[in-house]
Amino acid sequence: MGFEPEELAVDANPAIAVTENSSREHGVASWRPLFRHPCAFSPDIFNPVMVNLIQNPNINSSWLFRADILFDAPGPCSGPSVAEAAPSAPAPSFAGFELRRCIVRRLIPRNTLRDKPLDQTCLVYETVSDHGDDAPPVEKTLVVYLPHVSVASEMPFYHPIVRGIAFLHEWNAAESCGSISISYLFFNDDDRSNVRLTRTALHLLEVIHKHGKGRLEGYQKRVHHDQLIPQARVQNTYTQLKQKYARGLIESWAETTDPEKHVFEDLCIAAFLVELWADMYGQGPFPGFVDIGCGNGLLVYILNKEGFAGWGFDARARKSWATYNIKSQTATGEQGSLQELVLLPPPVSRDGLAGLSSDAFNEEKTHDGRFPKGTFIISNHADELTPWTPILAAISECPFIAIPCCSHNLAGERYRAPAPKDKTKGDSAYSSLVAWVSEITTDCGWEVEQEMLRIPSTRNTALIGRKQARKTSPSDIQAIVSRYGGTAGYLESVIKLVAATSSGDKHG
Repeated sequence: MGFEPEELAVDANPAIAVTENSSREHGVASWRPLFRHPCAFSPDIFNPVMVNLIQNPNINSSWLFRADILFDAPGPCSGPSVAEAAPSAPAPSFAGFELRRCIVRRLIPRNTLRDKPLDQTCLVYETVSDHGDDAPPVEKTLVVYLPHVSVASEMPFYHPIVRGIAFLHEWNAAESCGSISISYLFFNDDDRSNVRLTRTALHLLEVIHKHGKGRLEGYQKRVHHDQLIPQARVQNTYTQLKQKYARGLIESWAETTDPEKHVFEDLCIAAFLVELWADMYGQGPFPGFVDIGCGNGLLVYILNKEGFAGWGFDARARKSWATYNIKSQTATGEQGSLQELVLLPPPVSRDGLAGLSSDAFNEEKTHDGRFPKGTFIISNHADELTPWTPILAAISECPFIAIPCCSHNLAGERYRAPAPKDKTKGDSAYSSLVAWVSEITTDCGWEVEQEMLRIPSTRNTALIGRKQARKTSPSDIQAIVSRYGGTAGYLESVIKLVAATSSGDKHG
């Protein structure tokens, strides 16, 4: 069944009506129906769909981050707890319905400089059973959204300028069919002709239909966010970082790539790391970080500016390094936060270097991937270095985060990882890469933690290793490297890269 709703006439009979007492008490005007659509899903599906949409308003609007639930209880919204959370008028009464659940949520916008959060009461009603009716009963569920605003001018941009939104689900169990409809409580009856309001109503109803139909057909959510850190913490930190850095970084962008994508993505990752590190280290000393394959160096720059000491390296410098490379004095002299180095890990044989002169191979242009114990390793879309990340972490006993992107094997060659052994997971090239790197991580003795980052990229899986189930010996590491394909050809690629960077060729 496609989505082809019936648009209801302006003078159509209301689908719901407040009781006489409620109307007299609140001066409530009529709820105006806009659209109705048949559905094949019962209240057992409609109810959880609506609760999910209440908890995740970002599904309906890209202007929103999330909803903070301030109150959730059966029955009326009353008592000191809800009054303190978000004061609002008593819930209206609807003819033929009983109030079953009250939720008060706070809608959190993405841009708090432009839009303010909005408190909103969400009410769930069900029909009063009438056992005296011989006709097959029609079950009705009513979900009402009431924003806590008194005049239209107070409504933020991301919310329809209406006093209330109502979703009605009607279900005939005997015939296994039903319908969903949407009604508005307008500030002014003339708003019924407002195209934007009508378009929004159509979208809201379509989302319910899509999610209800999906659940009916057996859809199960595969992507689970916020497994390690609560959503609100990361998003609040991201908002602070965005307000602090975004405009300046975008305006001064030196690369040819899309500045907004890269800036917002790295600000998101930085926010996640800041909160992850808060859990890992608390108020204790931060051990430092290293970003392997740091690319344009923006993530290193943001973290440094936020007071986290660390550095990054890549096989070639970028234009942006002129801005992001922060100099500092060390015991060995001045050192930059971004360095042009090629990774040459310990498991890779050095036999091919014996006959090379210092002019042909400058070893100072390489790094062996050994870091001070405890240094946090970042591998953000590091491509060839991604599968090496848990191996380097095991060698140096360093926690890490790896965000896979393009698939390469341990020899640095393009590689299609085998399909996941877990058949409940997808078998796309990316899913296969993530599963393959996870296997290497487990074999290296790490407890694998996984998080789906809220970044503007489809390559958003983060693999985190912060706990070692067991330590691995050098012989174990060599065996792991052999098991996953070995390093044949890696040294030759390193020699070429070093020669290219030494000669100033930026295409290495």
